[in-house]
This record gives sequence, structure tokens and C-alpha cells, in this order.
Amino acid sequence: MRRIIQRLIAAIMLSIGIVAAAVGTSYGQDKVVRIGYQKYGKLVLLKSKGALEPKLAADGYKVVWTEFPSGPPLLEALNVGAIDFGNTGEAPPIFAQAAGAPIQYVAYEPPAPKGEAILVPKDSPLKSVADLKGKKVALNKGSNVHYLLVKALEKAGVKYSEIEPVFLAPADARAAFERGAVDAWMIWDPFQAAAEAATGARTLTDGTGIVANYQFYFSSKKFLAANPEIVDVVLAELRAVDDWAKGDIHAVAEQLAPAIGLSVPVVEVALKRQSYGIKPITDAVIADQQQVADAFFALNLIPKSIRISDVARKPGS
Repeated sequence: MRRIIQRLIAAIMLSIGIVAAAVGTSYGQDKVVRIGYQKYGKLVLLKSKGALEPKLAADGYKVVWTEFPSGPPLLEALNVGAIDFGNTGEAPPIFAQAAGAPIQYVAYEPPAPKGEAILVPKDSPLKSVADLKGKKVALNKGSNVHYLLVKALEKAGVKYSEIEPVFLAPADARAAFERGAVDAWMIWDPFQAAAEAATGARTLTDGTGIVANYQFYFSSKKFLAANPEIVDVVLAELRAVDDWAKGDIHAVAEQLAPAIGLSVPVVEVALKRQSYGIKPITDAVIADQQQVADAFFALNLIPKSIRISDVARKPGS
């Protein structure tokens, strides 16, 4: 009961924070770009480099950064108008679009299938994904690993209904994993690399040959329609920091490690499993993302069928 109350309080505080951000910005600086980011990824590098602010200041814009623990709450913030731009993995936008969020896909990073995995304790008797039948699997609901779980089970001949999903945020999931309250944990980097280093966790499978594990960048429809040139500036600066990152992974790890509370070697492992290159949305990527949406609808994980092409930025827009 104590844990349930703690989670309710956390959810309430997050909702209050999102609403406060939305209200606060509506009475302040009109020309502002509100960017949602997570502890890991190209946006946090862009924030730490400080290269975006002077570029946008030249156009009279201020940048406001807000950190989120994962993709789903970030897109909820975009949904309620608290942020204008952000990025997540491939599953959160499916749930967001199905819920009516005004998102617009504006760019993507190439596949990084090794950057997410199904982990089990080092002494677990489980040897394959097929062994998950009847077991408890921890995951962040609506995150990129949700799709990995669906497709990995399908490949192994196990029905989604034959496992017991336990929906937990990464910190709670790791605690449950370490005390043996769940049998397996679906997780992404850098949490994945950290768990491997700290606990000796074994990988049942990563996304290789199963899922792409794209990263997507989003704007709200309203912001993109009013400020397409500003979105282009943000993407251009992201590409610049991406070019720097892929050329000096050790330097990036040294910069990120203190901010995310992990050692440099652990962050290096995660960075080497990441993909590089920030590209415009293509028909092929839309088709891949449509497969994710169709799989979730078939499992009744989203309430209605959706078309990704409806919310993808068109060339030249």
C-alpha cells in the first residue's frame, strides 16, 4: 500500500508539474521553444553543449528545457501543450497518437536494435524467450521495449497473454528485478548497460533480428505549423551534436556520465550500441512504424487503429 501511495503521489506531482509548465509559459515569453528531454540521448547532449540557445536567440527565441523520466510522460506533456519538441523511442508515439495527442514526427535516428534487451538475473534458470511463458516480466508500459516484448514473444511462439506484464518505471523495475520480484526485465540503454555492469544480468535477447528500435523526434502540430523554420534550426543543431558524438564516443561518455550518475565505461558501452545520424522521415520508416501500431491494435493495447502517415511531417513543410 505504501508503494501504491508513493506512485500516486509521484503521478500527481508529475501532472501538476506539466500543467504548471503549460500555464507558466503561456504568461511569459511569447517566443519560446520548450524542449522535453530524457537523461540520455542527443537532446541532453545538445542541452549540455549550449549551442542551440545562441542560434535561436538570433531569431528572438528563448529555450526552456524540461527533463522527463521516459517517453510516455514526455509525450503527455506535448499533448497538454507544456512542451513543443522532444524525442522518444518507437512505442510511445503510438499510444500518444491513439489517445489523440497532436504530435508530428519530424525526424528519426537509424535502428539501434542492441540498445534494448530482455534481461534476466545472472543465475536465472531461464535460457530463452520461450521460457518466459507464465513468468513475470517488468517493463515501462508504452515504452520502446513494449514492442520488443510483443515481437520477441511472437518469434518464440509465446502469446502475449501467456506472460504476466508488470508495468514499472525503470528505477522501480530495477529494484523489483534485483530482489527477485520479477523474472525478467525489458529495458533500454543506459539502464541496460548499468544493470549488466552492476548485477551481471544476462541478455535473453536484444532487438537484433526482431525490432528496429528507432528514436524519433517530435514537434506539436501547432508549433510546427507556426514555426517550421525554428524546428529546422533545432534539427540542424541536433545533427551537429550527433556528428560530434559519433566521432568521439569517449568524450561524450565523459560529458554524460556525471549528469546521469553512471560510470564512464558503462556510458561508453551504451553509446556504442546507439545509432547515429538524424534524418528526415521517409516512407519506409513510416511503414515500419505502422507495423508497430498495427501490432498494438491487434493486441488491444491501443483503442483504435491509427495511420502514422497522418502525423508525419511532409517534405518541405
